[in-house]
Amino acid sequence: MTEWFLYLPQSRIGLDDLVSRVQVAEASGFDGVAFLDHLDTPMAPTAPLWEAMTIATWVAAHTERIKVGHVVLCDAFRHPSVLAKQATTLAEASGGRFELGLGSGSMPDELAKYDISTATARERVDALGQTLDALGEFWSTDGQRAQAPAPSQPIPLVLGGVGPRMLDLVRRHADWWNLPCTHLDRFAELLPAIGNARPSIQQMVGFARRDQDLATVSETAQRRFGHLGTGLKCGEATELIDHFGAFEAAGAQRFYVWFADFAPPESIAEFGETVIGAGSSTS
Repeated sequence: MTEWFLYLPQSRIGLDDLVSRVQVAEASGFDGVAFLDHLDTPMAPTAPLWEAMTIATWVAAHTERIKVGHVVLCDAFRHPSVLAKQATTLAEASGGRFELGLGSGSMPDELAKYDISTATARERVDALGQTLDALGEFWSTDGQRAQAPAPSQPIPLVLGGVGPRMLDLVRRHADWWNLPCTHLDRFAELLPAIGNARPSIQQMVGFARRDQDLATVSETAQRRFGHLGTGLKCGEATELIDHFGAFEAAGAQRFYVWFADFAPPESIAEFGETVIGAGSSTS
């Protein structure tokens, strides 16, 4: 069955409002929630932004069923041994609801600004591969570098990206592969390259609720996120049902839904009722 995640950047939002949105998503049929991982809000560096692992822990503590993760954590921000311990702890504390999404770092200027790294893109992918290898050692039940406690159940690994070297890491390590919304037109092309990983896509939606005018919603969404190209899909529920249905028919097994209206509770709830609910009723 297709899984639905709310992609909810934790920027310019209070902690109480963030938790309430995830609780609405949990009640509305979403299977998971995913946050971003930056030190500055992308394209708005002065906008307030909460730290990624802390926010995932806080949300997990205030929910019961929904999975919690990131699209994706920046490998350079955390030493692999610390990341392994954090992931194990959060997975156990949440009853196995945590997924570890990892990437090589998409904003080199941010890494340099905070004296974290000046590595090239190729070097960052190499470092991510080393982290993934190390996680296997830290999570094992024996060996010199095995950490205690070991995870009581496997922690799903989510990797994104479209480059050949990233896709090699996907084939070797990932449980899930996520296609960023800026590359949705390449889904069919890249699908054969992901091995046994399960495919997911990230999609920005300009969702017109029943009480909204589609033209107005689309105009606002295009003004805010038109640079995403086909990564932005505007429509009422029936159009979005067809849109996601086409990707599901093409092989997508999970959708990370990103709302152009910044995900007010009423949009989350109605999307769950109409779009997610339509899929559930036909499965």
